[in-house]
Amino acid sequence: MNNPALDALEASGLTHTVTRHGRVGSLAEAAAARGVEPADIIKTMVVRRAADDHLLVLVPGDRSIAWPKLRALLGVSRLSMPDAAEALRVTGFERGTITPFGTLRPLPVVADERVAGHRISIGAGEHGVAATLDGDELVAFLGATVADVTDPA
Repeated sequence: MNNPALDALEASGLTHTVTRHGRVGSLAEAAAARGVEPADIIKTMVVRRAADDHLLVLVPGDRSIAWPKLRALLGVSRLSMPDAAEALRVTGFERGTITPFGTLRPLPVVADERVAGHRISIGAGEHGVAATLDGDELVAFLGATVADVTDPA
């Protein structure tokens, strides 16, 4: 089966390790399977600014989006999360597999400041498939805006 996320990761030139662990039931299980701490797992969230204006937000596993912080950063008064069908239409990935690699079209990326400075594990386009790589290299490659946009979960 073709995986556009893994193809894009390979083409990126970023040094990474792919882990295939199958479906997991919790953040703790995912962290154990990937050999990282829960905070080092990075969730890729799709956020809608307007009708056909979406972006990706990279959120550490033990945190959640701080909507007031994200709205202030983006200079908007309203943001929302698209439903599963819209997220699939925008990214090409179903929920739980969304990643900034291999999306149907390039999307702007905001990375919480806690993504940088250490190795992280991020989903790679399929359930139970992840890539571990350097957070600084990820942020630089994606051209992500880095800011404090999360709160503890």
